Amino acid sequence: MRPFRRPARPTPRGNTPAGLKGAVIALATVVTVAASAGPASATYPGTTNGRLAFAIDFGGNADIYSVMPNGEGLRRLTDSSGFDACPAYSADGKQIAYCSGVQAAGGVTEIWVMKANGTEQRQVTTIGGRVTFPDFSPDGDRIVFAGMEPGATDADVFVIGSDGSGLVQLTNTPTNDRFPAWSPDGSRIAFVSDRTGIAQIWVMDANGSDPQQLTFDIARKDQVPDWSPDGTMIAYATLDPALGSDIWIVNADGGGQRRVTNDQARQIGAAWSPDGTQIAFLNNDDRFVYVINADGTGQRVVRPEGLQFVAAWQPRGHRIR
Repeated sequence: MRPFRRPARPTPRGNTPAGLKGAVIALATVVTVAASAGPASATYPGTTNGRLAFAIDFGGNADIYSVMPNGEGLRRLTDSSGFDACPAYSADGKQIAYCSGVQAAGGVTEIWVMKANGTEQRQVTTIGGRVTFPDFSPDGDRIVFAGMEPGATDADVFVIGSDGSGLVQLTNTPTNDRFPAWSPDGSRIAFVSDRTGIAQIWVMDANGSDPQQLTFDIARKDQVPDWSPDGTMIAYATLDPALGSDIWIVNADGGGQRRVTNDQARQIGAAWSPDGTQIAFLNNDDRFVYVINADGTGQRVVRPEGLQFVAAWQPRGHRIR
């Protein structure tokens, strides 16, 4: 593991199960600048849209920052010599889970948690391999993420207690299961799987049972699916020459599939606003985070500087449940 420059970080509480084949994980999708790391998170409801959190690379080092949706008030949350990205807010908006480690292929990444202001950073996983794309359960007690066992050729979905205890593998297929996102009510997890030959949006019960495919078109789905705050829709990215590389929405029952963005750029990393009216995404051509109305109007860049990664959106105010 690469050395960290963060002071006085507590070691994680709890142990990794020995049954995880040595408990070393390498993520199938290497977190590179070209591919963009990002959150795979449910956006939890709130009466106020809070800050956007995303990694920015200024001169060769990516750290997590937060900013108001209008681009003002930039704050640096992490300061390490390595790669910090994949932020995901907790349902109360007070914590951020993220991935931290060495970005290059073969490097170690782990899941960390910090307060929304960047303080009290602590390591959650101690796997010694490569895990990314965390997402909090609505009660904040668990974190779901993607990873791959050593020697395997496919990624799976895992869940762990937010205190570092009770690691459980939720999927186990000979194909890739990635980018997990907890539904706002905690009952289901959306994820991307290529178990039918083309990466599509799937949902399963929160314990990993009853997987169901939601999308069936020819476009490969990519990072990251995100539940709408009311749990009725899922936004996601497509990567396909015929249908375009855009942000789409599908109803949680698989119906009503529709496009949100429609231009020549590659769009990835959907993140709903907590009030459900907007979606943040990454333009992977200019590498800036944008916000667009959920009906596809009003697209605008948030803060055009640095090399940016996909965003998470902080819920604030009374949660609507």
